[in-house]
Amino acid sequence: EALTGSVTVSPIGVSSQSPWKRAIPWSIAVVAVLVAGLALWNSTSPTSTPQPVSGLVVALPPEARLANLTRPALALSPDGTRLAYVATRGGSTQLYLRSMYQQEEKPLPDTEDAYLPFFSPDGQWLGFFSGGKLKKVSVSGGAPVILCDAPTPNTTASWGANDTIVFTPHTDSTLFEVPATGGTPQPLTTLDSQNEESSHDSPQVLPDGQSVLFTITSAGTPKIVVQSLETGQRRVVLEGADEARYVPTGHLVYAQAGTLMAVAFDLERLEVMSGPIPILQGIMQTTGPVNSTQLTFSDSGTLVYVPADTSLGGGRTLVWVDRKGATEPLAAPPRGYATPRLSPVGQRVAVSIDGEPDEDIWVYDIRRDALTRLTFDTASFPLWTPDGTRITFQSSKSGPRDLFWKAADGTGAEEQLLAGEFPNSPHSWSPDGKVLAFTEVHPSTNADIWLLPLEGEGKAEVFLQTPFSETGAVFSPDGDWLAYRSSESGRNEIYVRPFPTTGAKWQISTEGGDEAVWARSGNELFYRSGNKMMAVDINAEPTFTHGTPQLLFEGEYPSIGTRAAYDVTPDGRRFLMVRESEEASTVTQLNVVLNWFEELKRLVPTP
Repeated sequence: EALTGSVTVSPIGVSSQSPWKRAIPWSIAVVAVLVAGLALWNSTSPTSTPQPVSGLVVALPPEARLANLTRPALALSPDGTRLAYVATRGGSTQLYLRSMYQQEEKPLPDTEDAYLPFFSPDGQWLGFFSGGKLKKVSVSGGAPVILCDAPTPNTTASWGANDTIVFTPHTDSTLFEVPATGGTPQPLTTLDSQNEESSHDSPQVLPDGQSVLFTITSAGTPKIVVQSLETGQRRVVLEGADEARYVPTGHLVYAQAGTLMAVAFDLERLEVMSGPIPILQGIMQTTGPVNSTQLTFSDSGTLVYVPADTSLGGGRTLVWVDRKGATEPLAAPPRGYATPRLSPVGQRVAVSIDGEPDEDIWVYDIRRDALTRLTFDTASFPLWTPDGTRITFQSSKSGPRDLFWKAADGTGAEEQLLAGEFPNSPHSWSPDGKVLAFTEVHPSTNADIWLLPLEGEGKAEVFLQTPFSETGAVFSPDGDWLAYRSSESGRNEIYVRPFPTTGAKWQISTEGGDEAVWARSGNELFYRSGNKMMAVDINAEPTFTHGTPQLLFEGEYPSIGTRAAYDVTPDGRRFLMVRESEEASTVTQLNVVLNWFEELKRLVPTP
């Protein structure tokens, strides 16, 4: 329930009176810290020393481009002296760290495929996500440290002054907290099913250390709330906004349609004290399961952002990869592809495409080179039925990621298979098409494996539920086994259990594993370990046995962890994978505003 101080945000119409209605006209492209000819002075406080608001441009290293722009890719240290960003250079995507006052920048070792960087309060550590883990690395050097599992976070984390990190470990999850030294994440919030809440994300531990600011998505509509870390009491402060951040000047800022908005905010009473006012237009903001704004600022008043008119280029491509790692692109045009699935005969591909304008399911006919849209109301995680006539998927159109299916040729309406209290995602059909294995994300037991029978009462039943995270369950071609991923050993590994379960299990992977997929023959099981594609021989007769994992190839292909982000051809000779386009981004420089707090205070005075 919204208490006093809640503000409803309406679609914006930027006032022509705002001197920042348009982005600063950047004309200097240099690496050094240079000041452009913009000087705006704070005229509202005659007793304070006015500080000039000035602009500059920071160039990325030669041939480098900002990467992973579907999530926030920038982070400034609290004192504004260091900038971290995710960039692709020479075919490798990793974290870079540069000084804001020197021409010094360096790639951080062992941060390949990193995303969502964030700093510790003292600026000495950089947190990030990679390979289904939450990690940290010292800005002074050294190897990254794994803190805990984080399979599919969508939004960045917040490192509080009490040395705990608040984050969202799963897509469509609640907030969890973990010690900055590592450990088992503990739930911090719970979803309110009566209000149709589907996710909690974009957390920020407020300066008082006693409360956290975050976004709730409820029935498809976002709102900003503050929750006490001591009592759990929650207060709505902004309706119709997301990704808000508290600024030390006494403001909340958030982006809406590429424009940075601000409201005055009383930190002691946790109340909004003014209506929203636009303060800067022209910021890159991508849409998807959550909005991602490419903007970061320091406590000292430095702002860094990516301009909205920068091209994102081609996005991702679909490629064939043989067992030795050689690639061959499909003719499908570059788009925001994710989790492709081959039809049973291997001639069509069901795939999620992000940004159309929302994420939806498309079908690509390989023989005809035709890409056809299947869903029109936000859907993801496609899965063919064994006979190839329907495609199963998850959608939030009526709840927190419920399960649906629709005729693969696009005819007829989609039908709901399951309406759950918590988010669900489909993973595998039994070979006879009678049972669907899916994952439910529960606030108390993490991710659990459930089964939905189509015969009888059609009531979902638990297959595996523990305090650990179990997900990605896939039926063997004969239907006698289920392979899945579990964190029970302290890291993600691939296991196999009989179906129906007897309690027996076999650990297949040996050095970490995600994204299990069976060969159609049933004699081989594939999985990924970081960038490595692994294969294991399987023999189920007369008893279940398995071989030693063998490396097939290595490659930087997007990974989800909780569900295979690839598929295998019926003959087992090629893998259908998603690859970041070489021209996925043309972002080679970043805009910087120094002392932007002065302009913020001038445009949005605090009481």
